[in-house]
Amino acid sequence: MDLKGLGVAMVTPFTPEGQLDCNAIPDVVENITTGRADYLVIMGTTAEAACLTSDERDQVIKTVIDSNYGKLPLVIGIGGNNTAKVVEEINNTDLSPFQAIMSVCPYYNKPTQEGIYQHFKKIANASPLPIIVYNVPSRTGVSIEVDTFVRLANDFENIIAIKEASGDMSQAELLIKKCPAHVQVISGEDALNLPMLLAGAVGTISVLGNALPVPIIRMFHYVAEGNLKKAYELHYELLDIISLLFEEGNPAGIKALLETLSLCNKTVRLPLVSASDQLCVKIEKALERTI
Repeated sequence: MDLKGLGVAMVTPFTPEGQLDCNAIPDVVENITTGRADYLVIMGTTAEAACLTSDERDQVIKTVIDSNYGKLPLVIGIGGNNTAKVVEEINNTDLSPFQAIMSVCPYYNKPTQEGIYQHFKKIANASPLPIIVYNVPSRTGVSIEVDTFVRLANDFENIIAIKEASGDMSQAELLIKKCPAHVQVISGEDALNLPMLLAGAVGTISVLGNALPVPIIRMFHYVAEGNLKKAYELHYELLDIISLLFEEGNPAGIKALLETLSLCNKTVRLPLVSASDQLCVKIEKALERTI
């Protein structure tokens, strides 16, 4: 799968009462597809997958597939800190609608680098699809070191990419330098999309893209055209709203922005809480300055 360009880590809409809102999913999907994103990522962190029941997960997947009408390639998040359970989920999931699996570094257990290697070895051996490894140490408590990922990428042909969200540009540059030619490095931080692209990343898996895919695509075009002045202008223009999206945690911020755009409600599930009224006002003002 070519992961170049804009992938969107899609939210899961809820009603104000906290119930799954399948009626809002088509609106969010349409906003992403008409914004010319390149692929959709579902059941990730931004989707609050950990707070969904099995039935709700199935409903979300079906509704996204139906709403997408085959327009965009789909990536499904299947990960966790129980290796055997992740493998079981891969084996028991109908993967036919998907082009790749994204699997997060095991969290909470804080495995060694060898433990991380062995975890993804099991996943690679079980998966019939290409795998995107997701490195996000701010959430997992442990980072996948460059040499560990390069080892995985060399040993398993179906490990084709890493979503790099450590926030460490030095690590990102080393990944880009050391990875085999078939492996793609993807930005996992909206605030670092432009620096990552200029360092050699192929694109981003974005939170902001749920709401504002168009300016991200425009920035990519500026880079492709060599118009770095315009790319940097747009990058700095977006930084204010990106910062606000994460001020009270993800996906509280992006859902507040989506509510401002009348695409879905801002409700998130405990232990997360919805964006404060003060943050919603700041997001609304930042949006006025951005579009």
